[in-house]
Amino acid sequence: MTSETPARPELGNVVVGVDGSPSGRAAVLWAADEADRRGRALHLVHAADTDRRAIFANAETIQAVREAGRDLLTETASAVRDLYPDLAVTKELGRQEPVAGLRAAAGHRGTIVVGNRGLGGFSALMLGSVGLGVAARAEVPVVVVRGDGERPASGSVTAAVHGASDLGWLLVAAAEADARKAALRLVSVWNLLTHVGSVATMLDDLDEIARQRVHEIKSLADLAQEFYPTLTVSHHVETGTSTPGILVEASAHTDLLVMGREHRALGVGPSLGRVAHVLLHHAHCPVEIVPPAFATRVEET
Repeated sequence: MTSETPARPELGNVVVGVDGSPSGRAAVLWAADEADRRGRALHLVHAADTDRRAIFANAETIQAVREAGRDLLTETASAVRDLYPDLAVTKELGRQEPVAGLRAAAGHRGTIVVGNRGLGGFSALMLGSVGLGVAARAEVPVVVVRGDGERPASGSVTAAVHGASDLGWLLVAAAEADARKAALRLVSVWNLLTHVGSVATMLDDLDEIARQRVHEIKSLADLAQEFYPTLTVSHHVETGTSTPGILVEASAHTDLLVMGREHRALGVGPSLGRVAHVLLHHAHCPVEIVPPAFATRVEET
């Protein structure tokens, strides 16, 4: 298998950031359910950030921070085991700052789960800092838990696709749907405004571009179906002038919205596009961001 060949991905262990906030508790419960569904371990991580704190805090303060973190992890693990007695649960009190701590804990195969706001060990977890930092930098899938946890399940996973290059990460969405025994729905937004303004663009050209998009998304759906023959797969091309708005609306009718992370500009630095930013702040359900070529990479390791 070459590095360009997509592979049916293996969903690994689930790593969740623990901070004691309401959002963090929702993330833990979501992560526990996900780990149980996968038949994988749940790894609880509290990033105490004591390496940085040691620069300006005394030894007694650092010790208090660590003791509070250990207590929080013990209480969280106990609550999870009450709900999922057969689930393997491990704990880690990290010395690193949250982004680095979660990335290290996930390794090459895990899935990182965070809440959409945080406190304590994740004191800056307001998407725009830790949450966005993990989603932009991690080399494994990252789930930001959003939405109403009490909403009835829709029985579907939605993948926000653009074109043929999405196949690698799309297979992660297919694996998520397969694990849930849910349907996989591919949604692509054809934004007319992105094709208007060119002197060479004519109405007939726009019609042909639209037909090509529909054909390309259908081909993606067919390929996903080949990898997961028992999965119910549908595809839809939505027309509109706001890609983020259409996907936010779609998130109200699905259990998980999955999208690929953009390739980094010039190969350096974190990159989350405008659409991902909007979804991470406004989606009605958990959002999973998958880095480029993840399915291929985990197969080769």
